[in-house]
Amino acid sequence: MPLPKPPAKRASLLTPADFESQAAPQPGKRPQKTRSAVEPASPALLELYDTAQAPGAPTAKSTPVKPSTRPTPEPRKSRLQHRARTPRGTGPATLFVLDTNVLMHDPTSLFRFEEHDIYLPMITLEELDGHKRGMTEVARNARQVSRELDALAASMPSRDSSGMSEGLALARTGHREAGGKLFFQTNLINVSLPAGLPHGKADNQILGVVQALREQQPGRDVVLVSKDINMRIKARALGLPAEDYLNDMTLEDGDLLYTGVLPLPADFWDKHGKTMESWQQGGLTYYRISGPMVPALLINQFVFLEAPGAASLYAKVIEITGKTAVLRTLKEYTHQKNAVWGVTARNREQNFALNLLMDPDCDFITLTGTAGTGKTLMTLAAGLSQVMDDRRYTEIIVTRVTVPVGEDIGFLPGTEEEKMSPWMGALDDNLEVLSKTDGAAGEWGRAATNDLVRSKIKIKSLNFMRGRTFLNKFVIIDEAQNLTPKQMKTLITRAGPGTKIICLGNLAQIDTPYLTEGSSGLTFAVDRFKGWPHSGHVTLARGERSRLADFASEVL
Repeated sequence: MPLPKPPAKRASLLTPADFESQAAPQPGKRPQKTRSAVEPASPALLELYDTAQAPGAPTAKSTPVKPSTRPTPEPRKSRLQHRARTPRGTGPATLFVLDTNVLMHDPTSLFRFEEHDIYLPMITLEELDGHKRGMTEVARNARQVSRELDALAASMPSRDSSGMSEGLALARTGHREAGGKLFFQTNLINVSLPAGLPHGKADNQILGVVQALREQQPGRDVVLVSKDINMRIKARALGLPAEDYLNDMTLEDGDLLYTGVLPLPADFWDKHGKTMESWQQGGLTYYRISGPMVPALLINQFVFLEAPGAASLYAKVIEITGKTAVLRTLKEYTHQKNAVWGVTARNREQNFALNLLMDPDCDFITLTGTAGTGKTLMTLAAGLSQVMDDRRYTEIIVTRVTVPVGEDIGFLPGTEEEKMSPWMGALDDNLEVLSKTDGAAGEWGRAATNDLVRSKIKIKSLNFMRGRTFLNKFVIIDEAQNLTPKQMKTLITRAGPGTKIICLGNLAQIDTPYLTEGSSGLTFAVDRFKGWPHSGHVTLARGERSRLADFASEVL
């Protein structure tokens, strides 16, 4: 079909009369639906009043909207419409008195109490002011809380202090999930504590404020929230309700953590065999299943079926489309011919882990397990194989949290890598195993291998990670259970194109204060990344270090 001829002259602009004639309804055409067709049948009022407007300001009059005469269907809800949170109880909102350590632990804790109110004693603000100096994580959190409080105070409708006593709406700064108010201690409260408690201590002053608030507001629940265990014990001894701050908990129970491995039921072939499709490609077998098992599967999750007298099935979920899922069998790293830098898998979970570590499509991997399960050894072997043999990555970067188990030994001399070397004893032990070569190479051959391997491994400190970008690097984060969720986010976002990040940790060995299994950054990462097509997780179950270490981990 030939194209139309180009215009010979420039078009003229339409006049306002032409616009009005085009907008007018044309006779003989189907009438368009008016807005009243989707409005409810009852008379409605169009409110032109802003709820965030200051009380006492002049309001606009409500304009009645003419209802429709025809019965109309139920209007559809918009996805962008903000749902109002329904309160959990019918009584007055609970008043939570926050301890200073809660604010320094989570700077956004002010906005995580839903429709309930928050009370800050003056001693809490004094302690915040004392901890805001420095470059530590606690100092940064204290400064962030101060900025949030300043923004809330600046949003007051009037300049006088009368609005402080009535409470500041926490949703004024854009946090719509917070439906309560913030109250400051604006007057002196008579504290009556037992004679054995010194009144000059900050914790005892906060306990006195809680007790006075309960006497002033008998019809309202007043609860102390603190991360300090001894503070909560003293509060309960005085008959005051106290709770731990639980909003930072990813999981309430560590047993609910995603393991990355799912055992298939014994009747799997009977229920899914009739509608199953299978084919082979690249030496691996693929299965397309559709049945009751599909909703329980996640991408990059490992499944296995071990039945006596039948062939075992070890596969990984690579695709989920609607009601069907595709399983792919694994590469057998338990055989010596598939050894990774001389390391073979000794159990089922280690085979799953090596399949993830050697997969170029997995950019983020988390491995958890008790001591001696082979997390560091397998990760280093996979890194050296892909750096030295496959040339997939340029170098290996190893880092970890420098939290001492015992007493600190003081300042360390040397460069960044020399300061980090005492923390990398596990790295040296595993490199000693991986750098073993043929005995015929002699002393010179072993020394040359060690120098070559060391040249491809860089040890970095977490203190200098902010602002960096890693390109084509194999990054290993050891002892990741000691990281907070904020630190974990800082490290993962350093990844550039072609970079793989592996987090290793044992959730039973957390040394960071105020950090638990449910609030650890490793738990946070495992829960948030599950089901992403380019991430994987395996919980290693059985230790393979030695029979002595295995027996000690069971009985001690």
